[in-house]
Amino acid sequence: MSQPTDPSILSPLGKPTEYRADYAPELLYPIPRQLKRDELGIRNDQLPFVGEDLWNAYELSWLNPRGKPVVAVASFRVPADSPMLIESKSFKLYLNSFNQTVFADLAAVEACLIRDLSSAAGAPVAVDIADLRGRPQARIGSPAGILLDDLDIDCDCYQPSPQLLRTLPGSPVEETLYSHLLKSNCLVTGQPDWAMVVVRYRGQPIDRAGLLRYLVSFRNHNEFHEQCVERIFCDIQRACAPVALAVHARYTRRGGLDINPFRSTGDFAPPDNTREIRQ
Repeated sequence: MSQPTDPSILSPLGKPTEYRADYAPELLYPIPRQLKRDELGIRNDQLPFVGEDLWNAYELSWLNPRGKPVVAVASFRVPADSPMLIESKSFKLYLNSFNQTVFADLAAVEACLIRDLSSAAGAPVAVDIADLRGRPQARIGSPAGILLDDLDIDCDCYQPSPQLLRTLPGSPVEETLYSHLLKSNCLVTGQPDWAMVVVRYRGQPIDRAGLLRYLVSFRNHNEFHEQCVERIFCDIQRACAPVALAVHARYTRRGGLDINPFRSTGDFAPPDNTREIRQ
C-alpha cells in the first residue's frame, strides 16, 4: 500500500483517539522502513543485517462464544526484512479492538493476528499467545556481559555522535557490552523512550568509554525504536568494523506494549525473551 513520507500525516500518534472495542484491522498503520534506511545509506534488498522486532503485549483480551472475557499475553516477531514497521499506537488501538469481539477459541485469535499483522508488515509475522489461565511465567534478568554504566565519563553530546566510536589496539576479542542509559524520543510525539541496549561483537576491542558516550548521545534524538537500533548497528559497523556484530535493545513498555529490536550480521542468534528489570 502507498504510505505518506511523513508518518505524522495519517498517524494516530499525538492525536486524540477514540478507542474502538469492535474488531478493526484498518487501525494498523504501517510505515515503510526504507524512509529511515535511506538516511543510513542502506537498501531493503541489500540489508547489512538480519534480525527481528520482538513485541510483547500485556493487555490482550477478547470474548468467548458465551460473552465471557478471556485475557492473555502475547509476543509478536516481525522480521527485520519486512518492508513495513507497525506504528506502536496503531498496534495498541488494533489490539484494543478485540476487547468486545467474539472469537471461537485462542487458535482463532492467533490466526486473526497472524493474518492482519503479516498483511501490515508485508512479511510473515510469528504470533505466540499465552492464556493467563495457563499461568505463564515471565523471566527478568540481565545480559551475561559487561555493564558500561559505572564508567566515569563526561557527556556533552545529546544527538547521535558516531565520531565517539573507535577501536583500541590489541588482539581481537569477543565480548558483550550493555547499558541501561539509552534514551531517545518518539519521532512524532517527542515522548521519551527508555531502553537497555546490548552490543555483542567479535573484532578489535571497542573503546568502552566512547561506546557509552555514543549511546548517551541519543538522549535528545527523535526516532522510532527499530530505527535507533539500526542506526546504532550501522554506526558501530562503520566506525569499528567488527567481524561479527549484534545490537539488541529492550524498550520499556507503553500502552501495554514493549518493543525489542534485534539486528545482527548473522553470527549471533536472537536473544530469548528475558525482560529487562524496567519492563
